[in-house]
Amino acid sequence: MSGVAEASPKYLVDVARNGIPVGYKQTEVGVIPGDWEVVEFGSALKEFRNGYAFSASGYASTGTPIITMAQIGLSGSFQFDISKVNKWDSEQQDSLKEFWVRDGDLLIAMTDVTPDKNLIGQMAIAKLDGIALLNQRVGLLRLKNEIAYSGYFSFLSCLPVWKTYCKGVASLGVQANIGTSDIRKAKVPLPTVKEQTTIANALSDVDALISELEKLIAKKQAIKTATMQQLLTGRTRLPQFALREDGTPKGTKPSELGEIPEDWEVMRLGHLAKFFKGSGLPKSELSESGKIKCIHYGQLFTTYGPKIDRVISRTENVGIVTSQENDVLMPTSDVTPNGLATASCITETGVTLGGDILIIRSDKQKLNGVFFSYLVNVLRDQVMQLVTGSTVYHLYGSDMAKFEFAFPSKEEQTAIATILSDMDAEIQALEQRLGKTRQIKQGMMQELLTGKTRLIKPSKEVIHE
Repeated sequence: MSGVAEASPKYLVDVARNGIPVGYKQTEVGVIPGDWEVVEFGSALKEFRNGYAFSASGYASTGTPIITMAQIGLSGSFQFDISKVNKWDSEQQDSLKEFWVRDGDLLIAMTDVTPDKNLIGQMAIAKLDGIALLNQRVGLLRLKNEIAYSGYFSFLSCLPVWKTYCKGVASLGVQANIGTSDIRKAKVPLPTVKEQTTIANALSDVDALISELEKLIAKKQAIKTATMQQLLTGRTRLPQFALREDGTPKGTKPSELGEIPEDWEVMRLGHLAKFFKGSGLPKSELSESGKIKCIHYGQLFTTYGPKIDRVISRTENVGIVTSQENDVLMPTSDVTPNGLATASCITETGVTLGGDILIIRSDKQKLNGVFFSYLVNVLRDQVMQLVTGSTVYHLYGSDMAKFEFAFPSKEEQTAIATILSDMDAEIQALEQRLGKTRQIKQGMMQELLTGKTRLIKPSKEVIHE
């Protein structure tokens, strides 16, 4: 990158020997470039005000939006949806002028009710199309533009050193609070406005990439959901299964489940499958060094989707119950009933299956396990009707045996399962890319906001002998 001040061999030797490289200095906020300053945050502020205590009784269905703590994200994002935020009568807007929030204003969270209190002191830049109103316990920061850039401080508030300070001075409890004086007294590293802007722009570019990936994933998820609804119910047929032998389009027929494709069948699961239950395998028996592949029932909620083609866990102990290819696995107990309406097909034989796993072993010539796992997600309301219990909910093989559904030929099941699996694989690849991009951003923040990596040449000469 043009203009980047690169580290010389001498620089790296100094780091190894002394911990502080040439051209850098030790300060209250850590090691920073020699041409950066450390100042109290208050010296960079032109204005700092708290919000207004809006009463819920005065909320309006339409009007001026109210900015609350909910709009400040843990990563410094501005989470704003005008259709979901509370609003105030617009006719009173002018009388509340001192609490106006404009596009580009810097906001700070002065209260935190999250368990780990990582939101306290977090800053975010408002992104608005018009005027909004500032709620109490949200601070509005207007900076001295000649020495400070809001984008830089928004990212700076994501660093551990800032969060540690804010937690340290806040009054902790169920609700943590931080005062304006403590925020003003906070020591912050201050490069030139030019360098602040360059740093913020670089990190904003990564944020833009993250945002685009999130939107793309959401779009792909929506397309997959719609595709599942169409293909798994027969409302839309794949071209190779849509026509009769004479070339005319296939129609529908009435059934106990309503209209279904004319060449689909309706059957109870108990007529197609046998049911087993996993055994043992507490979490304490999971081992990274183990040689036996295994699945703990909790992983059906957190780790695996409709198709399990790679088992990630291992154990040292040989399991009593193991998988067969095409088995469909479902959790048999949970504290919420919704969690039980999930299914995963394992494509591997011989994997140890832990307790509280319901194993649905069907005739492979009649039922594709991956197809059925996707179908469970579409027909989750029907599955929910089979769940029993109150405090802890259960789903047993005898319950799922009553599950009635319509299904096509094995060939069509396989074609549908392949399409949906390919969609999931594409989404998973995008999610992995998103995760890596977020990691890159974290690394960039640590490098750029501490001056360890410079995007412009130092404003004062830094000697690397």
